[in-house]
Amino acid sequence: MITTLLVANRGEIACRVFRTCRERGIGTVAVFSDADADALHVREADTAVRLPGSAPADTYLRGDLIVKAALAAGADAVHPGYGFLSENAEFARAVLDAGLVWVGPPPEAIEAMASKTRAKELMASAGVPLLAALDVASVTEADLPLLLKAAAGGGGRGMRVVRELGHFADELAAASAEARSAFGDGEVFAEPYVERGRHVEVQILADAHGTVWALGTRDCSLQRRHQKVIEESPAPGLPAELHATLTDAAVAAARAVEYRGAGTVEFLISPAGRAYFLEMNTRLQVEHPVTEEVFGLDLVALQLALSEGAKLSPEPPAAHGHAVEARLYAEDPAQGWAPQPGRVHALTVRGPALAVRGEQPRLRVDAGYGPGDRVGVHYDSMLAKVVAWAPTRAEAVRVLADALRRARVHGPVTNRELLVRSLRHPEFTGGQADTGFYDRHLTTLTGPEPGGDDNARRAALAAALADAVRRGHRVGGWRNLASQPQTKTYGGYEVRYHRTRDGFHVEDDAVRAVAVAPDRVSLEVDGVLRHFDVAEYEECEEYGEYGGGHVYVDGPTASYRLRVHPRFTDPRTATAPGSLLAPMPGTVVRIADGIGEGSAVTAGQPLIWLEAMKMEHRIVSPASGTLTALHAAPGSQVEVGALLAVVTDTAQTGAQTGAQPDTAQPGTPQPDTSQGDS
Repeated sequence: MITTLLVANRGEIACRVFRTCRERGIGTVAVFSDADADALHVREADTAVRLPGSAPADTYLRGDLIVKAALAAGADAVHPGYGFLSENAEFARAVLDAGLVWVGPPPEAIEAMASKTRAKELMASAGVPLLAALDVASVTEADLPLLLKAAAGGGGRGMRVVRELGHFADELAAASAEARSAFGDGEVFAEPYVERGRHVEVQILADAHGTVWALGTRDCSLQRRHQKVIEESPAPGLPAELHATLTDAAVAAARAVEYRGAGTVEFLISPAGRAYFLEMNTRLQVEHPVTEEVFGLDLVALQLALSEGAKLSPEPPAAHGHAVEARLYAEDPAQGWAPQPGRVHALTVRGPALAVRGEQPRLRVDAGYGPGDRVGVHYDSMLAKVVAWAPTRAEAVRVLADALRRARVHGPVTNRELLVRSLRHPEFTGGQADTGFYDRHLTTLTGPEPGGDDNARRAALAAALADAVRRGHRVGGWRNLASQPQTKTYGGYEVRYHRTRDGFHVEDDAVRAVAVAPDRVSLEVDGVLRHFDVAEYEECEEYGEYGGGHVYVDGPTASYRLRVHPRFTDPRTATAPGSLLAPMPGTVVRIADGIGEGSAVTAGQPLIWLEAMKMEHRIVSPASGTLTALHAAPGSQVEVGALLAVVTDTAQTGAQTGAQPDTAQPGTPQPDTSQGDS
């Protein structure tokens, strides 16, 4: 029996495993890097062991240090979570060799599925349907479009879609280089790219006594950078015959490698309804909560029990209802999905009672951050997963969208508004979404909503009135004589008002201030009463000694993050035309081949690759001209705003690049692919 468990991971999944351990009387041990010293998973564990350093290669990827930590803390078992070392067979062997219980599949099963090319060969011999691999040495126009994929690893790294034969050689070289950097293995293979395919997977669970469960299907088609954003169970609209094909193939895959524990078999479904094997993930998936909610199971508890030798019943429980999960990321979808480090001030999701079984809709939040925590640059930027269950799909989608809309998410820019719009998009609500959803709809989903400017202006007015009350308590009240209106600007929205003996008068005939408090303002707009919750934070960490910060306004239809403009301009923001600035702290991983100071460059040409928060970004030239300065070098660490290079425009017009907190700039970095878990 396991008495004390070490989780060889961080963030949300570590917190998730610890929750089950507490419920079952199992002691918990966390490991943490220097960057995670105050992280939520460290606070929630009974004990914790430091892994010196911050980079994953020095900390969470050091299996030897993690095994030593387990032994030092008196743990008798190790759970790998997902990502990092969760699919590393050598780490699993090291845990077992140390006399510890490995809460995962046998190392041999991990090894068999570690290479996508070997996994496909194994699945073909087991009769599992799959896409035929293409010979990268003899690709022709007839093979297009095709998908290049890294043979080792996952999460989208080393993955490229090729639509033009002339681009194939460059994309192959880039995919191989990225795979080698991410996984230490540059092997890349190609397969046909299925346009408008659906990503559907099957959760499996197997014991050591020959029983394998197939726990329904999950649809994970809404993806950005080949990484999932919204998942649901069961996959909508699958014919019974196709559902049986998928579950039978998943069971066959598990039996082919004598699998034990929890795992996932992933498939691509073509528009014609044909299923093709993609890969098998030999671990718990990020999206496992939707399966738990539909089947009424705790998959982590079952992982622990199976590692102790427990037997599964001959048949799994019956599925009931529908569950949908949305991943809340600190990122800006409108700016190339750029990750957003910063302090989390508030993270509260309101909805139906949490984790209440029965027929009523319910909401679940699995978070990796809490108020006061800081999202750093070293790891994945997922703040939390929000899951809704209801008897029907339509109800579950509605509950999740509404809960996200009402959530208080104060801190870095997030993808919250994108999630709400995605869940309400007719293509998604109709169960017709595919992996190209964001390719087609991102511009619309991140663009302005009808009436959005008026709503944002009213949110700015609410912020200004709340601020006036806060300051009024300190410096005095109304004036006896008429005066000029008070003017305040938030994020480009200028609002004007008078403070009188009778309250506030707004210089907008359609708006009336009904009630004003430091944290809540009620405005009557064209006869309709609207309430706005207001919170302001100094955020001096982000804006430095020159001040500034953000005010967060949660309104009846949307939430707003408005920049409070500082009184004085930070002189550090003055940069020469054509300067390429680091949009975030990170590591320079690559400089474009053959370029240096004096090189001719063209507008949009990738010059520098910057890695931060488990994502890789291309810094592109803002104009055609000459690279007159290059300050970046592979391996160098840079801070936000650091000067990376200077491009002198041929026409001497110049441009400043780099993504600023609230404005889109020319030359905004473009994302390559994520190295996070899929």
